[in-house]
Amino acid sequence: MTELESAVRQEVGVRLFTVLAWVPERRALRRVHSSHPEQYPVGGEKTVEVAQGWLTRCIEGRQPYFGQDRAAVREIFADHELIESLGCGSIINVPVVDGDEVLGVLNILDAEGSYDEASIAAAQSLAPSAVPALRAALQGDER
Repeated sequence: MTELESAVRQEVGVRLFTVLAWVPERRALRRVHSSHPEQYPVGGEKTVEVAQGWLTRCIEGRQPYFGQDRAAVREIFADHELIESLGCGSIINVPVVDGDEVLGVLNILDAEGSYDEASIAAAQSLAPSAVPALRAALQGDER
């Protein structure tokens, strides 16, 4: 995941980067990588505490979510105060899909106004490289 984080920094730009595994039977997301482990620890799990529109778009629809400003982040994410305290006000969430299965999500955050459509495309191109780590994390759940 360190290589993926480096690629995201170079290709997209990022202040906060996390990778979350999707655990459908609990409708939960479990963090498997974090650039800020104090604020967002690896292993942390939360039931989806975002707006239904996010779940429908990112997990069910397998489409990226783009929150271009603080207002969009506040509308969707319950932890928006922590996000803002880290200097972030723009977010790209990209589902990581393997075959027909959503394995998780890349969360890429930076200052408000940092991202555009080209940023989303770059993030989407990097998502497949998270498949092996997410697959391993999810298989560990089955043991």
